[in-house]
Amino acid sequence: MIGLGFGAEFIPIYHSHPSTNVIALCRRNESELNKSADSFGIERRYTEFDKVLADPDVDFVHINSPINDHAWMSLKALDAGKHVMCTVPMATTLDECRQIVEKVQATGLKYMMAETVVYSREFLFIKDMYEKGELGKIQHLAASHPQDMDGWPDYWQKMIPMHYATHVVSPCLGLVNGLAEYVSCFGSGSVREDIAEKSGNKFAVESCHIKIKDQDLTAHIWRFLYDVARQYRESFDVYGTKKSFEWTLIENEPHVLHTAKKPENEIAEKIEVPDFAHLLPPEIRKFTLPQEIHNAEHLSFVQGGGHGGSHPHLVNEFTNALLEDRDPFPNAVTSANWTCVGICAHQSALKGGEIVRLPEFTLG
Repeated sequence: MIGLGFGAEFIPIYHSHPSTNVIALCRRNESELNKSADSFGIERRYTEFDKVLADPDVDFVHINSPINDHAWMSLKALDAGKHVMCTVPMATTLDECRQIVEKVQATGLKYMMAETVVYSREFLFIKDMYEKGELGKIQHLAASHPQDMDGWPDYWQKMIPMHYATHVVSPCLGLVNGLAEYVSCFGSGSVREDIAEKSGNKFAVESCHIKIKDQDLTAHIWRFLYDVARQYRESFDVYGTKKSFEWTLIENEPHVLHTAKKPENEIAEKIEVPDFAHLLPPEIRKFTLPQEIHNAEHLSFVQGGGHGGSHPHLVNEFTNALLEDRDPFPNAVTSANWTCVGICAHQSALKGGEIVRLPEFTLG
């Protein structure tokens, strides 16, 4: 386990899963490393990533380090013969994404971007309805991720909003098993001067349309990080011919399901989304529940509500991919496509909305 802030949440899940165990922890801060290792009873402790990679007993690394570390750590791990699960985003440049895709293809190792949204109970609920035919034909998809990052670690001030867009890209593309072909994005408004200087991005909001390859569908996504008055929201809306799902406007309130051809006052109904722990091995089902969060004070949980119970699903998917010798979902190409949507979207915004095509290596 690389990185022990948010990353520590996964340790008890791995320990409880019937096929995995966390053999070693890695964190730069030795005293914090020892606190985590002591609390979970883990003997092997590393402050240097290279020493993890030199450990022959480590089969794969789960990377939860800061965003700028994702690409180089993933590449070094693959070079060392380790499978990789890495938190989002895959990288922050097209070239880094290309290098990871090519490295996975060259080595035959597994790579999975640990995108929480496509394993959240909301997404699994919508996916279940879609696969049963309850939504009918999908006509449009939309997602938003507004979040005020003041008070978070300073490196977020250097982040371009669309470079951290996988939480909104992934459900739109993942539901219909599609890849983005090209994007058009507009920037709107402006952030304060210090944020613009640190990030190189002046836009307060970036709003993007995605053309989905080989389908008659588009998706609309938007992102911001600073200087907009809005409660946190990671939303996903789906519009079908039979039913449509709309994410609640206010956190912790019910979502809304619309059903076609009913009397107008009966079309919309507030719903509670069920948990999907039954998809997991019995040993890790409890980890979909908020009370099993190890550090509920971590900002991602304060803002994100525990990522919709997704963590044990991520662990189970990557573990099963290794045991069954198959690609995880999302694999390297899909992870690159989801990540590059945001990178290309920002390029488009800088060009006033000009269409920008996704790189060939992301198209399957």
